[in-house]
Amino acid sequence: MMKNKIITVSIEARMTSSRLPGKVLMNALSDGTSMLEFMINRVKKSKLIDKIIIATTKNKTDQPIIDLCKELKVDYYRGSEGDVLSRVLEAHKKFESDIIVELTGDCPLIDSNIMDEIISVYLENDYDYVSNSHVRSYPDGFDVQVFSTDLLDYVSKKTNDKYDRENVSSYFYRTNEFNIRGVIASKELFWPDLRVTLDDTGDYLLLKNIITNLHKLHGYNFKAIDVVNYLKESPKLLDLLKDVRISNAPHQYVADGPRK
Repeated sequence: MMKNKIITVSIEARMTSSRLPGKVLMNALSDGTSMLEFMINRVKKSKLIDKIIIATTKNKTDQPIIDLCKELKVDYYRGSEGDVLSRVLEAHKKFESDIIVELTGDCPLIDSNIMDEIISVYLENDYDYVSNSHVRSYPDGFDVQVFSTDLLDYVSKKTNDKYDRENVSSYFYRTNEFNIRGVIASKELFWPDLRVTLDDTGDYLLLKNIITNLHKLHGYNFKAIDVVNYLKESPKLLDLLKDVRISNAPHQYVADGPRK
């Protein structure tokens, strides 16, 4: 196992989403807690991470994100809007991370147990890249990717492909250059078609409902299985997603089934 390595979460967040502008600062709770703050509080439940960085842009429109970071005393970095790979890499270089845990701000329901499982698989083996997203088995919205800062630096020098620059880690799993591992969900969490990510108005309405109800019961401690069970008990809620626009992820695929 790797020792004395600085494990840092970065959360990519900006205000200029084309589908749902300002989504990361929309209310998660009735007290005004935003989706991003809600996510940060859930990330902090991880037992393995050392630091959190919000990787946002130099745009003036992202100043409210910086203001939130200052209020919460969370580190932040401002970089390119379009070249997200360089933004994330520069953020981790600035804060001297050894291991990157890449998250995106559209996953406010992120589960720290899933985070720690994927980090552990990375630490305890000799993989270059470990994730639960390039092979889809978990619901979309619990996505975690782990790799080293040094390797992302290598990739940054290797590719100028627009897709790679916008999607940070795509080069790892779309090429055969690296030793990668896809973590597959257990039977209880295997629901690759479920969408609990924040990208459209319907997504927001669904997530707000989930958060409102599960936060009352568990505070920030509810887990992915609580989300899955809640939606299985209230399947009509998924009607909120009937008009959402689904983005294409051409280099990802769905697992054949849950982990054995």
